[in-house]
Amino acid sequence: MSRSSLAEAIRQFVRGALLCEPALVPMKQRAEMERIFFLTVFGDRLGIPVMRPYYSLRLLPHVVPRIRPWMRSLLRERDLTDMRFD
Repeated sequence: MSRSSLAEAIRQFVRGALLCEPALVPMKQRAEMERIFFLTVFGDRLGIPVMRPYYSLRLLPHVVPRIRPWMRSLLRERDLTDMRFD
């Protein structure tokens, strides 16, 4: 491995280490907001009556593809490593 390729590899590693977290924060926030939205609108599917069924039925055609992954993410077994302490 030449000196320039080693320097380039280190440069890319440092860039990835510094820029990875700021890029993931908006995606995590969007996922959290989406979970909250689904819980308030479709919480009755989990036994949590939060919103009137009329609004849920109006939104249902738009979110049908996302319901199964949402329910799976809420009902997924979690452990200590999944917990966030922000």
